[in-house]
Amino acid sequence: MMNMPRINMAATGQNIVRLREEAGLSVKELQDIFGFTTPQAIYKWQHGASMPSIDNLVVLAVVFHVTLEEILVLDESKEAEVTIHFTL
Repeated sequence: MMNMPRINMAATGQNIVRLREEAGLSVKELQDIFGFTTPQAIYKWQHGASMPSIDNLVVLAVVFHVTLEEILVLDESKEAEVTIHFTL
């Protein structure tokens, strides 16, 4: 059995809000950077309702001048227990 960390979506969303504000960007400006027609995806990220794709996380890291690890918040207290079975 192996314990796997999970991403805390709500805390990650709060991180995105904080980093966006520290970068001096509005939701509209972030929307324009991504070329989104509406801001709904960004609001969903900020509220922890969904996660940015890997590609979008990389863009956020570049825009915010941080690493991916500084955006994502792992919830180690809610580790998922995963059993790996090997067959020969």
